[in-house]
Amino acid sequence: MSTILETIEFNDEGFLIDPKAWNKEIAVEVAKQEGIAELTPEHWQIIEYCRATAEESGAAPTLRQITKGTGISTKQLFALYPKGPAKKVAKISGLGKPEGCV
Repeated sequence: MSTILETIEFNDEGFLIDPKAWNKEIAVEVAKQEGIAELTPEHWQIIEYCRATAEESGAAPTLRQITKGTGISTKQLFALYPKGPAKKVAKISGLGKPEGCV
């Protein structure tokens, strides 16, 4: 585990406990743990959308909200964030688990 992540608290499922503790360095390290070697501008667009949405609503956006809000297709989201994009992007964005995610 990266040294930056050793100083941050995560819950049992790997979600950041305090979203205010999040920063881009943490996002990069969490992404690596989630199997995403590099965060591209497309990744960051989605991360920034999710953080802004969560700040307004108080909850991580669902997959449907992400696709509608960013204009990125579900297929493209799965390519960027394989195996559960809403959950993965929420972790990387420092947010809680989205509603409806198992």
